[in-house]
Amino acid sequence: MPNIDKKAIEIFPGKVVRKDLVRKVKVGANVPVFVLEYLLGKYCATDDQYAVEAGMKVVNSTLSENFVRPDEANKAQSFVREKGKHTLIDKVKVRYLSQDDKYWAEFVNFGHKYVHVPEHYVRTFDRLLMGGIWAQVNIRHEFDEEIKGKRSPFWIDKIQPIQLAAFDFDDYRECRKEFNTDEWIDLLVRSIGLEPSHFDKRLKLLFLTRLIPLCEQNFNLIELGPRATGKSYAYQEISPFAILLTGPTTVANLFYNMASGKMGLVGLWDSIAFDEVADLQKMPGEVVTTLKTYCESGTFARGKEALTGMASIAFLGNTNQPVEVMVKSSHLFIPLPEVIREDMAFLDRIHFYIPGWEIPKMQNEFLTDHYGFVVDYLAEALKELRKHNFTESPDRHFSLGSHLNTRDVKAVRKTVSGLIKLVHPDGKFTKEELAQLVDLAVEGRRRVKEQLKKMGSFEYYKTSFSYIDNETREERYVGVPEEGGRDLISVDPLAPGSVYTASVDDNGKVGLYRIEVGCSQGTGKLKVTGGLDMAMKESIQRAFAYIQGHKVEMGIAQNIVSTDFHVEAIDLLSNRISCSAGVSLLVAIYSAIKKQSVLPGLIILGDLSIQGNIKALSSLVETLQMGMDNGARRALIPIGNKRHFLEVSGDIIERVDPIFYSDPLTAAMKALGIK
Repeated sequence: MPNIDKKAIEIFPGKVVRKDLVRKVKVGANVPVFVLEYLLGKYCATDDQYAVEAGMKVVNSTLSENFVRPDEANKAQSFVREKGKHTLIDKVKVRYLSQDDKYWAEFVNFGHKYVHVPEHYVRTFDRLLMGGIWAQVNIRHEFDEEIKGKRSPFWIDKIQPIQLAAFDFDDYRECRKEFNTDEWIDLLVRSIGLEPSHFDKRLKLLFLTRLIPLCEQNFNLIELGPRATGKSYAYQEISPFAILLTGPTTVANLFYNMASGKMGLVGLWDSIAFDEVADLQKMPGEVVTTLKTYCESGTFARGKEALTGMASIAFLGNTNQPVEVMVKSSHLFIPLPEVIREDMAFLDRIHFYIPGWEIPKMQNEFLTDHYGFVVDYLAEALKELRKHNFTESPDRHFSLGSHLNTRDVKAVRKTVSGLIKLVHPDGKFTKEELAQLVDLAVEGRRRVKEQLKKMGSFEYYKTSFSYIDNETREERYVGVPEEGGRDLISVDPLAPGSVYTASVDDNGKVGLYRIEVGCSQGTGKLKVTGGLDMAMKESIQRAFAYIQGHKVEMGIAQNIVSTDFHVEAIDLLSNRISCSAGVSLLVAIYSAIKKQSVLPGLIILGDLSIQGNIKALSSLVETLQMGMDNGARRALIPIGNKRHFLEVSGDIIERVDPIFYSDPLTAAMKALGIK
């Protein structure tokens, strides 16, 4: 038996279960995993094969005798009538009917909506009133002597929720010390049914990140990715304290029902997951508005009341395009419904974006045959961990960089806190272990911010997220793998005739292009290929007209009259932002004629008029920020923008060298490094 399995059985007796047994029983019984593992943990938590086989027989007989299939509801009711008493495993819901002034229980599979329930169970298990719970129930059949109101022959004698009777959190933390970090992570991954040997450390941590809403209060998570990657599993099967919404809901159901005075789902569940986030489109606008307020502070207003909830929110959705296409053509929130897709204030409240495209589709070989926690035990641990707070933990060794604003810092701290609760519930970890968690937390928040920058540009332009070692003062910048943006502008010299250029529109959005000029024998004609927008095409034609009029003083007259120039503009960001490329074209043609490359890592800014007057940019900050993020090391800037340089942040000034110019020929010579 593997070492981790032995340790798990010895240290957590009765609290671990072989996950392959769960799958075997699950195939024949349509009950949640935590119900099966409750039974398996009760009868099969041993490494004795004979005892396991005997326990399996008990579990199967319990399910066959006590679990009610929905299509056998009438048969089950008849059985209870004939026998008088019976024990059922079913999902039980309770509702209050004012006309009867009475609570009635509903058995979902048993198929009866009016079962007498002792009121003390309603007070003890308030989730009975909202969504219901799975439970083992003793039910009896007895004549109802009630004269007024509704009558029913079925009575509940005892309700035993399918969950632990008691949970010792101190024992859980002490037992954690018996495992090293890698062993503990593997045990947690096996607890959700997966075999960790198939995955690297990063992927294991991403799987565990799905559990953060279960252990961290008011945590906002989003995961968008391909289908069949197990996005909803944690909220549907792992914990009885989470609810998975699979359709539209209302403000009354989700937050507060003013008619009944009852708190909604956010007050009754630890975590609420929207299985298909596209369903938000079908919900009333008030749901989205209230949800936006709730995701910020955990509070919301209904009527005259300001109320508070602790439930975390998870948005789950499917992508229909490869991530490479989304990155180039739009942004990573494009799968979201229209009602929130461009709502930057709503999206800015998300603490972590799980890159679902990195998680493989579930296959049989990814499922584990080893021991993991009974998920109900794990769920109790996660619930208990919600009471603890590790948001200050990063401060022990690190401080966050200057580009993280208040919301960014809050998001990173809550993510780190959640990961520490999962991986280091005793609060003890090394500096290197903390760095791994901070790194992942910063990346998840930056993924959100990068998309906001694409949508809103200037307002969210600070995305160079980093954290600083308090001891060495070394600053580590954290990127997002899918952007791959740091090599769009090559630090190696381009071929002669090729240059990078950028421009900013009236909304503060930036376009980035590579202009390529090819030469052939001809008569001095300009040939533009590709579908350029009218403004960019006009700036190119205007610049070429200037070159033809000033070819002698530029020293390129002979080359101009005997050459045809083929121009192509490649939209590197694929965001279709128009770019005034006059100066860039002039430099590219000069470079092609001189057969000399421009300076490596150079981005060219500015445009020119038909008479050669330089047009400055309306704003400098956005273009330089975008250039720096994509690898620029130098920027050729109109002298008219020198006054805007005071607005540029210090980290851009440190990493992008400015080269100012006042006329077209100076721009061309400085771009080629000619003094």
